[in-house]
Amino acid sequence: MKRFAKSWALAAVVAAGLICLGAPRAKAQSGGSISGTILDVVGKPWYNVPMQCVSDQGAKQETKTDADGKYSFHNLRPGMYHVYVILPAPNKPYDMQIQVQSDNESKADLNFKDVVSKQGAAAEEQVKKQAEDKAKFESMKAHFTAGTAILVEERKAKDDLTKATPDQRDALKQNLKDLSDKAAAELVAAQKAAPANDTNQHLLWATLGEAYDLAGRNDEAAQAYQQAITAKPDDPGYYNNLGNVLARAGKIDEAKAAYTKSAELDPTHAATAWRNFGISLYNANRLGDAVEPLQKSAELDPKSAQTWYLLGASLVYKMTVKKVGDKDVPEFAPGTIEAYQKAIELDPNGPFGQEAKKGLEQLQLMAPGIDIKVNAKKKKS
Repeated sequence: MKRFAKSWALAAVVAAGLICLGAPRAKAQSGGSISGTILDVVGKPWYNVPMQCVSDQGAKQETKTDADGKYSFHNLRPGMYHVYVILPAPNKPYDMQIQVQSDNESKADLNFKDVVSKQGAAAEEQVKKQAEDKAKFESMKAHFTAGTAILVEERKAKDDLTKATPDQRDALKQNLKDLSDKAAAELVAAQKAAPANDTNQHLLWATLGEAYDLAGRNDEAAQAYQQAITAKPDDPGYYNNLGNVLARAGKIDEAKAAYTKSAELDPTHAATAWRNFGISLYNANRLGDAVEPLQKSAELDPKSAQTWYLLGASLVYKMTVKKVGDKDVPEFAPGTIEAYQKAIELDPNGPFGQEAKKGLEQLQLMAPGIDIKVNAKKKKS
């Protein structure tokens, strides 16, 4: 029985030996690592700073520094890594680029005292510039606020002028000009005070344009609105304002281009752009030129009584006269009566409807027997 036990034990040892001899030997492979120490701006260990390690393939590890400012990342595949020190907001993470190799520890220490020392002059200059920009912004804001306050007075003065009696007009015109000068002076000062590349420049130019516009200073207003467009070329309102001024100045082709651009940039308000074009021409007594933009506006927005009334009044300008026997018989441009009728339908008791009724009455006096009834149905022949 003992011989059997010994034989079994011997066989077990031999078998174990065979297993060991038969298994191939493999060299242990381990990844690389990155470790280091982070010191703060006074050169002391920086505790609990978030750290991030990102490979060129996007693999990411995160950790924090310990009480001695130490950190480490392990099991890193060979390659280039970005080691980020996550600094307190609003600072951006500090980036260190480290090459990692197998079975090798790469060191990445950082002393922010040295960093600040090297960046001291640049940082000081940046702080100085930020302070200057802030002071400029506050100055710009103060002048702009003063300018817009005067602009409120200017708008009221403009409104008063439109309602004034002839004996009041000269004094009110002078007041309007004085307010325009004051508003413009503040707004120009705001522009000069603005920091370089300030994003508010378009607003400053547009507001200056209005200060000139209200006082009828067409050339200066057009130049200011054009500068606003240069600063912000995608604003349809600036093109509309430019068109108003150009139309009033009689520069019809340029005004049309401005209104067209406004309509393209904001198709939902294209009818308004064309109506404004028509109104500007109408107010400048260019009724013949007003017909086309008013027709476009009416097509886009057939519910505007104002558009239809102005269209009817403008079409009257295109009336011709033909000789019938010994009489001069007026021939109205197509659509004249219909435009007035449409204004009455949409605004029967309002100002545009009432003015349209007067217009139709005048047409009937010129051509007795014409049908001016609203919604009158034509008889079938």
